[in-house]
Amino acid sequence: MTYSGYTREHTGELILIVEDSPTQAEQLRYILEKHRYRVSIAGSGNAALALIGEVKPALIISDIIMPEMDGYELCRRIKAIDDCRDIPVILLTSLSDPQDVIRGLACGADNFFTKPYDEEYLLSRVMHILENRYQLRENTPLPGLDISFACQRYVITSDRRQILDLLLSTYEAAIRKNNELVRAQDELKKLNEQLQGANQELEAFGYTVSHDLRGPLNNIHGSCQVIEQIYADTFDEQCRQFFRYISEATIKMDRLIGTILKFSLLTRQELQREKVDLSDMARAILVEPRFNEPQRRVTFHIADGIIANGDMQLLRIVLENLLGNAWKYTGTKEHAVIEFGMLECGGNPAYFVRDNGSGFDMACAGMLFAPFQRLHAADEFEGFGIGLSTVQRIVQRHGGRVWAEGEPGRGAVFYFTLGLE
Repeated sequence: MTYSGYTREHTGELILIVEDSPTQAEQLRYILEKHRYRVSIAGSGNAALALIGEVKPALIISDIIMPEMDGYELCRRIKAIDDCRDIPVILLTSLSDPQDVIRGLACGADNFFTKPYDEEYLLSRVMHILENRYQLRENTPLPGLDISFACQRYVITSDRRQILDLLLSTYEAAIRKNNELVRAQDELKKLNEQLQGANQELEAFGYTVSHDLRGPLNNIHGSCQVIEQIYADTFDEQCRQFFRYISEATIKMDRLIGTILKFSLLTRQELQREKVDLSDMARAILVEPRFNEPQRRVTFHIADGIIANGDMQLLRIVLENLLGNAWKYTGTKEHAVIEFGMLECGGNPAYFVRDNGSGFDMACAGMLFAPFQRLHAADEFEGFGIGLSTVQRIVQRHGGRVWAEGEPGRGAVFYFTLGLE
């Protein structure tokens, strides 16, 4: 690339780069030497001051963040040397804080340019400073101006051109950052539109797959029932067992398809936040398993008055999954204990479901919330491995997070928050 604004007027000018990062320094050297500038590099402020005493550069480009002596202090010392105060100094900065500008004015810097920078922008700054350096020498410094900013006192001694150049370069950097932000927003908007279209296609595909898979499954299941009714008298026990396997497999597949579809639609359901009594909801959820398995000895501890702000339907899915898991994984316990409660976590409420069931190894905790990942064999505990993924997706949609603690054979506890309520 050849910079279109380059002129031969400054060919051979010596530029000193003060940069403690060898990679950044060599990148600057490459750009400047490509455009016929001579370059020297100093790895620290002290090294730069020693080098300036030997060879006076036409321009100094210094990083601000350096060990021992930062760029502000280096600039201040350069401007305090009679033979060097007319050397223009450009500071490399992120300009993330207004104090950068104030400190630049206080130390007498001539310009800023921001990181990351492109080649054209860098060269435009360098050329501007070199073209105006003689005017800089003719300007008479202003009397020190005391100002207070962010509870700190600064003395500004820069002349009018330095102040103007510094403020203009700051404004230019802000405009460039704003333009980059606008471009990023436009790109994000396009990506969101593409994502929305992809989600609509995925939803349509899901319904199509559901219809196309469930139709044959229903045919298989229905045909098995008809065959059993017509030919039941001629079947031996092995044949009946095969038909039971087929029937159970089709039912399981149908349930799996329904589970996957519900999971895929969770991100599209609009949140309807309201006050939800989680205590009453937990009690209602536990009625069904207790009715279905009355022989089990299970003690429930449900804290009273736990009120949350969230989507009632989605929070019910969360509790159904967490309490359902607690019921399922305490199935081998002679006396199971399931607890639902709330505690404070970082100043916000965190809700939890605790049990004394089979638990899990914390080394495998990362697998808990991944879809279709199971820590127990299917013949030990039934399920598809998608319940906790559903919980995580709902909690994240509320702006919260979910995590778990467990120990093999000693139970588990699952916590979740709901963001700002």
